[in-house]
Amino acid sequence: MQHLFTNDNITIRKFKPEELPLFLELFDDPEVTKYLPFRSTEQYAEMFHIALDEYKSNLLTRYGIFNAKTNTFIGMCLIRPFADIKGPLEIGYTLAKAHWGKGIATEVSRALTNYCFKNTTVDSVVAVTDLNNIGSQRVLENSGFARLDNLKRPTEELAFYAVERNDFMR
Repeated sequence: MQHLFTNDNITIRKFKPEELPLFLELFDDPEVTKYLPFRSTEQYAEMFHIALDEYKSNLLTRYGIFNAKTNTFIGMCLIRPFADIKGPLEIGYTLAKAHWGKGIATEVSRALTNYCFKNTTVDSVVAVTDLNNIGSQRVLENSGFARLDNLKRPTEELAFYAVERNDFMR
């Protein structure tokens, strides 16, 4: 599985090793990382290499988002088991600022959720975002997710969203 999803606008696919500079450039923009936990360039590079390793085992992980026509890098997304609750899969996305406000995040969110329900047996898909990241909260709501009680971790509190298989697949 090289491509997780593709349509006329976007392709979600495995990263290639030579795309590390694109990945690092994405996270070098302070506006892009405003609502993300701080990580160093080295930590982002490690994250990228872990994804490449996880592809070999067919594990759900991080993927690149590219323009389907031009192959321009748009951002990255993820599907992974949710660390806080056993059962659901978690989705996430980070787009380069040039691609904000164009409906791409909603398209990616829906594509990832659809992939989870069509290719796994999970009953729900979840997502978390910073309490102040109103744009991402709108994306999740526009993608069919419902806001639940905030997720409280020892060092942070996050907006918590979920969508159930039966609600999404209607």
